[in-house]
Amino acid sequence: MGSFSIWHWLIVLVIVMLVFGTKKLRNIGSDLGGAVKGFKEGMKDGSGEAKTDTAKIADAGATQSTNTIDVDAKEKR
Repeated sequence: MGSFSIWHWLIVLVIVMLVFGTKKLRNIGSDLGGAVKGFKEGMKDGSGEAKTDTAKIADAGATQSTNTIDVDAKEKR
């Protein structure tokens, strides 16, 4: 009952191909690849938006006068 040999895996692969067919397996693979690609693009876009939001906040802080009190910082104390 140890690990499976290469012959066991080949038999399993043949059975899976017979049950699902090569076209369906190819579609599943392309759908999975598209999902991973979309996830990576979403993560990249999300980090880009965070950088632009931080830059907007920094620009807004630079235009404020020096007499402005940060209410959030005062409440945390």
